Amino acid sequence: MTNESNKLIYTALGAAAAGAALAIAILKFTGDDKDKKEPSQSRLYNPPLVFMNDVSESGDVNLSRQVSEASLLMPHNHEEKMRRRVATRYSIEEENNTPRNLVTVRVPATSANVGPGYDCLGIAVDLWSEVTVQRSDTFEITAEGEGADDMPRDESNYLVVGCRAAFETAGKPLPTLKYHVVSRIPYARGLGSSSAAIVAGIVAGLVLAGHRLPCWGSEALLQIAAGIEVCFDDIWNLVS
Repeated sequence: MTNESNKLIYTALGAAAAGAALAIAILKFTGDDKDKKEPSQSRLYNPPLVFMNDVSESGDVNLSRQVSEASLLMPHNHEEKMRRRVATRYSIEEENNTPRNLVTVRVPATSANVGPGYDCLGIAVDLWSEVTVQRSDTFEITAEGEGADDMPRDESNYLVVGCRAAFETAGKPLPTLKYHVVSRIPYARGLGSSSAAIVAGIVAGLVLAGHRLPCWGSEALLQIAAGIEVCFDDIWNLVS
């Protein structure tokens, strides 16, 4: 054999020996570490995680909070990641089922007047109106900002119409409510002020009623709003 061949052989043998020695050292270190006393539980942080239990015979999903012993997930644990996401979403939805006394909703302006995409394409505009709805002994609508003087103060207001539709969807009577609007969407200027009022009323009504729609997406909300507003393009821009 040539000197070059001998060098290659010696190098390979040396690398193999070094690898074997390293493996033995790791195994020894791991074995010694197991003999050490476990750290105090007070020193450990195990964040609580929500897990979804099996669906009962009645179709209800039972949720329970458990402490995860292994909160770290490896990149290939896709099913467990999805399970935790679904369980967390269920937990949030269950919390939203609690009726509330007051809710504030923010909705943007929208427009479907997009050049050649007229009434086909739509955009949301960075102009936001804020609506606060609360249970009250007397019916009242107060408003400030854009178009406040022209806003209806009776039950024909789209806020009230949206709230009523939400409570009808929940199968509950509409209670006496007080509405306050901070309008930043120009009134009757093609920026979806009516659609914004409808969607704000529906969302506020669903929260106050503690009602969860039968699907997670926007389909059910769109169906409710479509029964009120004929300009469906503006509604879609708001909830999409």
